[in-house]
Amino acid sequence: MKSSLVAKHTLPITAWVAMLIVSDLPDMLITWLGGPIPSWMFWAKVAFLAVFFGLTRMSKTIRPLWQYALALFTLFLALGLTSLLRNTAWFQGHFNYRGVSFFRGYAAIMTLDILVALAVIAVLWLMKRDRKAFFLVKGRMDAPIEPIRWLGIKAGASWKSAGWIFAGVAALAVFVPTILAIAPSGATFLRALPLFPAAVFFAAVNAFTEEAYFRSSLLSTLHEVIGKAHTLLITLVFFGLAHWLYGSPSGLVGFAMTGFLAWVMGRSMLETKGILWPWIIHFAPDVVIFMSYALLFVKS
Repeated sequence: MKSSLVAKHTLPITAWVAMLIVSDLPDMLITWLGGPIPSWMFWAKVAFLAVFFGLTRMSKTIRPLWQYALALFTLFLALGLTSLLRNTAWFQGHFNYRGVSFFRGYAAIMTLDILVALAVIAVLWLMKRDRKAFFLVKGRMDAPIEPIRWLGIKAGASWKSAGWIFAGVAALAVFVPTILAIAPSGATFLRALPLFPAAVFFAAVNAFTEEAYFRSSLLSTLHEVIGKAHTLLITLVFFGLAHWLYGSPSGLVGFAMTGFLAWVMGRSMLETKGILWPWIIHFAPDVVIFMSYALLFVKS
């Protein structure tokens, strides 16, 4: 009885601490203190995750977290390796999106992102041996949505309608500040128009890859171990912190917007048991974002 009570609290706390250590929180603290982020910081996080995974295999208390640890380790290692490739002189000389065509530049970046997603999916497959177990299936599009009183969602509602509402609101929330910030002229819009199909394609790819390695990896390895509430909050904070320093908008606003979106997409993945609704909700604002990249490309 006592050991089960300890495990009940130890597993969520351990999952939270591990996520916060490898999140952008340490980077934010260093930035707030006025110092530069050390070049070794990212690889220190990779090393920590390797040790964390080893501990989950040795300790019975935290052993249920081994898949979570391995999924995070795979994600960070893949991100690190693709970042090394992206920063090589060869890559910068051939695919730097500031010096080549819009399609070629972003296609190269998306290719690296696909490699990261494939690495995570491969590890999830080796651990689960079933695509349904890590939500790499369509899912039930008309699944009921659990009531969310503070959002006005009552019993009887389904993702068939709520999903489109969330997607539309997310796109609008990004569209308004983006357009105000860029303020494109009619001429700029017309020059960027031929780039919009590519922008839509890149938005589709980005939405899938991020859902695979940010949402599917964490939800499939955590929700049965520490429960739905903790898992959704961990994905909220992890995704939100990833946009605090580098998002647009950044800071608390970026954290709140992307964190809330991560929470919604996480709920949709768990409740529909598939990736399609979270992909659609993610894709909608990404279309606006990548179209803004096209507008900025022609402006520059």
